[in-house]
Amino acid sequence: MDDIEVGRYWDDNAEAWTVLSRAGYDHSRDTFNTPQFLAILPDVRGRSGLDVGCGEGHNTRLLAERGAKMTAVDIAPKFLEYARQAERESPRGIEYIQASAQNLPFAGASFDFVTAFMSLMDIPAPEAAIGEAFRVLRPGGFLQFSICHPCFQTPRWEWAMDENGRRKGIVCGNYFDRHDGLVEEWIFGAAPEELKQRYGKFRIPRFFRTLSEWVNTLVETGFVIARMQEPAPDVEMVRRDPRSYDNRLFAWFLHVQCRKERGG
Repeated sequence: MDDIEVGRYWDDNAEAWTVLSRAGYDHSRDTFNTPQFLAILPDVRGRSGLDVGCGEGHNTRLLAERGAKMTAVDIAPKFLEYARQAERESPRGIEYIQASAQNLPFAGASFDFVTAFMSLMDIPAPEAAIGEAFRVLRPGGFLQFSICHPCFQTPRWEWAMDENGRRKGIVCGNYFDRHDGLVEEWIFGAAPEELKQRYGKFRIPRFFRTLSEWVNTLVETGFVIARMQEPAPDVEMVRRDPRSYDNRLFAWFLHVQCRKERGG
């Protein structure tokens, strides 16, 4: 499966994803994944940034609100329509461009930082996307991205239940199998049943890499890893919102921050 075909899948997902996420049903994103991503983000005020795989622009807008001059790319035109509509309604100076992360339409050393919120694991050649991020970064700049945790969100995946039918963990396996383009079907669990029936499930191609493949790709590209974290709701959040319980059973996501050294 190539990036053009992946773009068609995401174009088909765009309306449902935008409507449901803007209605607040992307619970993990809003409660801990994006907030903890932003908590480790360096100061971006006055800096030029590129957001790769921006979707409908939610996270790009958050970066612009922090004072960054943002450009964003996505391969799916319908997502970009929604992003541009939001920009027209509430301008933040964001430029949205249709492009593949594997072939960015920018000169080298064009940006101070690059972000990729939950997009690289959905790209057929994440190695190429990481190489492109390195190319367009200015020396001293950084790449920060979030992905599904490669150790736990594997090609084989299912819930493990206790004797009372409550989730107690997961069964995961086939960790070393690539399965490039494995199409997963799911929808935001927080969405009401009426909307789940109306929109149906997302269909999302996944491209699996092991943890060591992700890390080695960064190092071999020339990046220096500065920080990693596995975001999760704290105990108090789970007490206030029991829906967060599942997100403490294992690490759903992985955040990585890395730098292009000066002279690199």
